[in-house]
Amino acid sequence: MHFVTGGAFNGKASWVKEYYRLEERTDFQWISAYRGDGNPDVIDSIKGRLLILEGIEKWVKDVWIEHDITLYREGWKNRLKQWYIWENAQPDRRLVIIGTDITKGIVPMEAGDREWRDATGWAYQEAAAAAKRVDLIWYGIHQRIK
Repeated sequence: MHFVTGGAFNGKASWVKEYYRLEERTDFQWISAYRGDGNPDVIDSIKGRLLILEGIEKWVKDVWIEHDITLYREGWKNRLKQWYIWENAQPDRRLVIIGTDITKGIVPMEAGDREWRDATGWAYQEAAAAAKRVDLIWYGIHQRIK
């Protein structure tokens, strides 16, 4: 698992496209919350060797709104386990998770927005812990932090 994070509009998607040479590949699927793609609860049917999930913070918000925070965190951990199982079912599979860092800067005034920010931070901590590699992208420049 590869977790990629950084600020909004800082070049995360472009960096992933370049790093994985997507221009030269056909064996990948890109699922994006920004395009309105649904939260990939089940990925067993995904074809290809490379799966990219973009917009984790948006899916966190969509799921978190519907659930108690404790249930949400357990659900997130279970989802990470399912993604890990998918990736490791075949030796040449790779899962890339892209999430915009919304945990810095001004603290939101609305309680719901603060809770979403916290839930996203927890999700990212768990994704980073589960990932074999973590990259931080700022202004198009990457820094490998794990």
